[in-house]
Amino acid sequence: MALDLKELRQLTGPELADKEKQLVQELFNLRFQFGSGRLENPMQIRKTKRDIARVKTVMSEVSRQAAKAGGS
Repeated sequence: MALDLKELRQLTGPELADKEKQLVQELFNLRFQFGSGRLENPMQIRKTKRDIARVKTVMSEVSRQAAKAGGS
């Protein structure tokens, strides 16, 4: 479930925060499955971490644009 940056940039701040929360929960579940030996594809952990990083990057871009617009 690789996230597309175009889709992420269309989301609002609260939606991005919610998406991040979902991904962190998913990462927790994947790590739990990995520890118990039930995870079939360990690459899902890496993909989820990268999705979290994408969401955080877009969130920081949005906050910088908001600060720039508010400061001008």
